[in-house]
Amino acid sequence: MRKTILMGSILALLTCNAMAKSKQTSMVDIDTAKLDAYMHELASKDEFSGTLLLAKGEEVLYSGAFGLASKRFNVHNNKDTKFNLGSMNKMFTSVAIMQLVEKGKLSLSDKLGKHLDDTWLPKSISDQIEIQHLLSHSSGLGSYFNRDFITSARERFRSLDDFKKLIQNEKLKFKPGERFSYSNTGMLLLGVVIESVTKQSYFDYIQQNIYDRVGMTNTGSFDMDHPIPNLAIGYMQNKNQTGWKNNLFMHVIKGGPAGGGFSTIADLHKFALALTQYKLLNKQNTELLYSSKPQFNSSTYGYGFRVKGEENDRIVGHDGAFPGIDANLDIHLDKGYITVVLANYGRSAKPVINKMNELL
Repeated sequence: MRKTILMGSILALLTCNAMAKSKQTSMVDIDTAKLDAYMHELASKDEFSGTLLLAKGEEVLYSGAFGLASKRFNVHNNKDTKFNLGSMNKMFTSVAIMQLVEKGKLSLSDKLGKHLDDTWLPKSISDQIEIQHLLSHSSGLGSYFNRDFITSARERFRSLDDFKKLIQNEKLKFKPGERFSYSNTGMLLLGVVIESVTKQSYFDYIQQNIYDRVGMTNTGSFDMDHPIPNLAIGYMQNKNQTGWKNNLFMHVIKGGPAGGGFSTIADLHKFALALTQYKLLNKQNTELLYSSKPQFNSSTYGYGFRVKGEENDRIVGHDGAFPGIDANLDIHLDKGYITVVLANYGRSAKPVINKMNELL
């Protein structure tokens, strides 16, 4: 009798566990077969070349690699291929600034002139701009991708100091804090602030305090004239649509605070998890990063993070685009999903992002 009762209890427990597991599985009801079929269709038409990842928290639901990393040598992309991030590096720069704020080494209300000498900008400009203005793209500064950059040899721009001559003559387009206006110069100067405060190079600080801390072993700002293993070359079609050309002579030779670094879908998944599990910053400062900033007339940008979605499906992250580059990280804060798309074709990520969002 006791054995019968015991067996009945065990069976009931096993049934409950099975039902619980079934319920957990049903919560992630994503038809990845549809996504896979869609990706193969795009790849067969040569409309997408790159990698993508769809995860629910730590669980990777789908990942794939399509197209060629090198058309010259017929090398295929794989799931560990490194892709240019474009402006996605702005997230890393902003996390680093908030780490210094959290450590008490910097204040969001600090004037830029406190950390920047007048060989970069006149005090009449830098003393008007606060750190929070740079983070939120409300500084009034523009972009160093100007005529001087376009007509200069790319190999001249490796360290942050190399960009000084591109910035020195910038003027404010409006009073800092007045409105949102996307600024690559502003993000570059945040990198200069990091160097000033830490007495380290920007690249060393980011490596030690973000990439190494998260385990992003395939992420970095690489010198493009050095041989980097498993790295995708960016491509765009010729104007007459008859062939392809690469972007090696168009982009920066080394990425930095405003963009141009490289990463993989797995590393960006790690970054998203570390961020939302408050392993890089405390909860308050993390949420400050990806909250919109109405005080600067911006409902779609926080501090180095884009903000979109709806009330119960807030989506934060960043995109990156340039000829031969299209990249995107979306973190669905309320639903727990993470999507990453990295492409070495320009303007090719959006259909993939839309398809994943449709399935979610």
